[in-house]
Amino acid sequence: MFGSFIDGLFLVLQWNPFLYMLIGVAVGFAVGILPGLGGAATLALMIPFVYKMTPQEAFPFLLGMHSVVNTTGDITSVLFGIPGESTTVATVIDGYAMTKKGQAGRALGAALMSSLVGALVGAFFLALAIPIVRPLVLAFGTPEMLMIVLVGMTCISALSGRGKRGLLLGLMAGGIGFYLALIGQDNQSGILRFTFDTLYLYDGISVIPLVVGLFAVPEIVDMYVSDSSISRNIDRDPRLGSGVWQGVKDTFIHFWLVVRCSLIGTFFGLMPGLGAGVAQWVSYAHATQSAKTQEEREAFGKGDVRGVLGPGAANNSKEGASLIPTVAFGIPAAPGMAILLGAFFVLGLVPGPDMLTKHLPLTFSMVWTIAISNIITVAVCLLFINYLARLTFIRGSLLIPFILLLVFIGAYTATNDAGDLVVVLVFGVVGYFMVRGGWPRPPLILGFVLGDLVETNLYTCITLYGAHWLYRPKVIMLFILAVIVALYPYLREKYFRNKEARI
Repeated sequence: MFGSFIDGLFLVLQWNPFLYMLIGVAVGFAVGILPGLGGAATLALMIPFVYKMTPQEAFPFLLGMHSVVNTTGDITSVLFGIPGESTTVATVIDGYAMTKKGQAGRALGAALMSSLVGALVGAFFLALAIPIVRPLVLAFGTPEMLMIVLVGMTCISALSGRGKRGLLLGLMAGGIGFYLALIGQDNQSGILRFTFDTLYLYDGISVIPLVVGLFAVPEIVDMYVSDSSISRNIDRDPRLGSGVWQGVKDTFIHFWLVVRCSLIGTFFGLMPGLGAGVAQWVSYAHATQSAKTQEEREAFGKGDVRGVLGPGAANNSKEGASLIPTVAFGIPAAPGMAILLGAFFVLGLVPGPDMLTKHLPLTFSMVWTIAISNIITVAVCLLFINYLARLTFIRGSLLIPFILLLVFIGAYTATNDAGDLVVVLVFGVVGYFMVRGGWPRPPLILGFVLGDLVETNLYTCITLYGAHWLYRPKVIMLFILAVIVALYPYLREKYFRNKEARI
């Protein structure tokens, strides 16, 4: 096993594979920064280029591209409040809030370093889990997957803000997100729901234009009205080097939080069908729950670095984990992995036992590719991060046209339909009034992301098991876990309040 691990490293470091990995990293860097194009779509576009490659060259190229998209996607999320990828939405909440406080360098440093740690944790987990993962993956059926999604739903309580009013508004926003997830064709019966005879809505609403409208447009309006830069500290000397390194230090100050969120990402990456859309919000909620006092919890959403560290780590750690069921069983855990599965067959490889025996060095080369490509990307980003962060000090009247261009490019490339631009404008208005009314926006996105998963898994459970799935031991254990996760922030707050009262 150890010999194959070392052989995998030598496979990556050969001249041709390493060169192809660098090309893939460059493509992934550009794709991550440009909003909306998406790592999965770019991976599909790259498949024709691997026909003439050997497997030792093709996988460094494809994985080098795919594994760094989330890392660079954090850059536009932090600087402009526009998610570079749908998997970097949660980074916007505190990352962009830090930027508005003049801490763009610190937020970028924290996002990049936590992404690197997450990628290394995911790659390490992949290396360890290759021989032993089969029982874990096969132990989770549809009922257990449904309960895992319900555990994710309980994060609404952590994302809703303070007090009963905040929780009520958060639950209502989550309910609106669930309703929006129902728009389009029913996956089971094919019935059209809430489409209003509009062809664009037949496939539902894409998450990218919804997120961009909800988060980016209100900030653009605010910037225009205030006639200021993104960073409100316009008179501050924009020497940001110390801020960048403070963000790097924050990763190690909160190292165990980063590791825990990385493990959350690996777990959700391992489970087929869940992916980073759920992992980023669960990790963000966990970061919120790590706050010891109500005052610390209130700092989230207003520029707390822990709100950047958690999603950044989870987004990248899930990449290594999602490779496990793909390589071991041919079960793609995410859309990108489904496309990568096509590359296996193009190259004449069959996922399964052979990848863990005869082709084990090639499998371990994938681990090394994920780790090395992220190290290279973070190193390059740290070299140029000061210049990127200085964009936030430019007067808004000069920057708004560029940001609007990113908004509409990101929205349109989601489905290449003009309806995406309408969705951006509609949810831009919705987002603006949610901000004015004090409504939390993250629960709406969480409800939207989880809505389709809940519906599909619930339908399958009822069809296959009736009501008997409710009595499965693992389902009961996960239900208890969901209750604990929902009540944890309030029990923790009550404990610390009583402790302070005794002192």
